[in-house]
Amino acid sequence: MTPILDVSDLTCQFAGVTAVDDLSFTVDRGQIKAVIGPNGAGKSTLFNMIAGVTRPTTGTISFDGSRIDALPTFRRARLGIARTFQNLQVFQEMTVLENVMVGAHTTGRAGTMSAIFATLRQQAEERDLTETAHALLTRFGLADKAQLKAGALSFGQMKVLELARALASDPSLLLLDEPAAGLPHGEADRMGEIIVDLNRNGMTVLLVEHNMRMVMSLSHDILVLNNGRRIAEGDADTVRQHPEVLAAYLGESEDA
Repeated sequence: MTPILDVSDLTCQFAGVTAVDDLSFTVDRGQIKAVIGPNGAGKSTLFNMIAGVTRPTTGTISFDGSRIDALPTFRRARLGIARTFQNLQVFQEMTVLENVMVGAHTTGRAGTMSAIFATLRQQAEERDLTETAHALLTRFGLADKAQLKAGALSFGQMKVLELARALASDPSLLLLDEPAAGLPHGEADRMGEIIVDLNRNGMTVLLVEHNMRMVMSLSHDILVLNNGRRIAEGDADTVRQHPEVLAAYLGESEDA
């Protein structure tokens, strides 16, 4: 089976500093793959290159069998790649419902003139997008917050809202950049349950996360980066036993 994501010989340099160095890996369809490593390992740069925010210096990125490394972000989103962010990107002055609808609009087909003149096609599309957004809010327990401004939500609820917005575009690959960061133990566990449930329903997930308990419990495969290079890759047991990983990221003890 062709991997849904194929990263080959990827390098990214900024003013002579190499953030990602000759990196190759694949993500299989239906997989939860985690990317771990210390701050500065190149994880966010990798996500930005996959999403189209940053152009690679060299190397290729293929999605669903076709190269995408020269495509702009909106084209990649329409192909089926959605992401959340390490630092929350919630529109706090918009309502919770409107935030999710922003994500749903990437699936829309009505043109500018249809929107200006509020054609029947545009009105029908807007109703569909609203229904999609409401369904996602119901799924994640935010339906009663739909008309509140997003800034009134708790931090944990904003994390879930950002995830709902990403899912509104109906992606086939979900990039999650530290979804548990800043969450207390219980809410982090709930986020992990949401990710597992999404995966059970067919979603492919590429995950950057520092919460090792979450990574080890839900990932099918783990890629470990250091200074932009891969130092280990495999399932949780393989990564746990890798000497460089134990020394650099997980500590020497079995508890880690």
